[in-house]
Amino acid sequence: MNATFATWHHHFEQPRANKLVETAVIAIILFSALLIGAKTYEETTRLEQWLLVLNTSITVFFLVEILIRMAAEKRLRNFFRQGWNVFDFVIVMASLVPLDKSDMVLLARLLRIFRVLRLVSLIPELRVLMAALVKSIPRMGYVALLMFIIFYIYAAVGSFLFADIDDFLWGNISAALLTLFRVATFEDWTDVMYATQEAYAWSWLYYLTFIFLTAFIFLNMMIGIVLDVMQRESVEIEIENGEGEAAELHGLRADVHELRDQLTRMERLLQAQGAGLSQLDQARGRR
Repeated sequence: MNATFATWHHHFEQPRANKLVETAVIAIILFSALLIGAKTYEETTRLEQWLLVLNTSITVFFLVEILIRMAAEKRLRNFFRQGWNVFDFVIVMASLVPLDKSDMVLLARLLRIFRVLRLVSLIPELRVLMAALVKSIPRMGYVALLMFIIFYIYAAVGSFLFADIDDFLWGNISAALLTLFRVATFEDWTDVMYATQEAYAWSWLYYLTFIFLTAFIFLNMMIGIVLDVMQRESVEIEIENGEGEAAELHGLRADVHELRDQLTRMERLLQAQGAGLSQLDQARGRR
């Protein structure tokens, strides 16, 4: 029974570690994304039956692929200990929602869109970027909070000063916040500044200081946080790879030492047998 299980486990483990299979999975994911985009065109309505067949085939392919990966694990719980495996499992299971004329059709289509995210779990470089992004969110949250405080102060000042000039842009705090977001993204911000400069010639100082704080300082702070986390993630991966190589080398050395010990024992055993045979020949010669 154990031999049969080991044989099947070996058969399932080979395609999981095969680069060609991994490349094929990536290609199918990209094709699935293109298929979803093709459904947004009216010209493809006459090919709806073929698109449905292709979508079903892709769903079955993903289901078989995830089942093979689960079967390749010695224990099923080991598969679910990795977050990316759980993510892939959820995406594949969500794709099994029937795509028909029922009320679930919109949900099913939305869930199938997320199959593109499986590229993140398959490509190591994307996993590093995603891990860095997730880990940098808490630190970026404090920068975003400080940015919101600056936004709110400038919005309140702008609402008090410029509400009479343009009620649509500066009439209240929410409108002023939207206007400042437009200024921070450089979306025709000079038009907003020129309108207020007609009444307040010094208003350019208001906009330049705001842009300097938000677009230059805070944006660079966020970029710095992401780069710092990415660098740490890269170092951790290099350390893990180094530890893995060191462990593999240590295992090989242990195997070599064990082989040497076995050879030494065999050599001693042969020497003992040779000595015994020599003594037996000498005893026969005396007789």
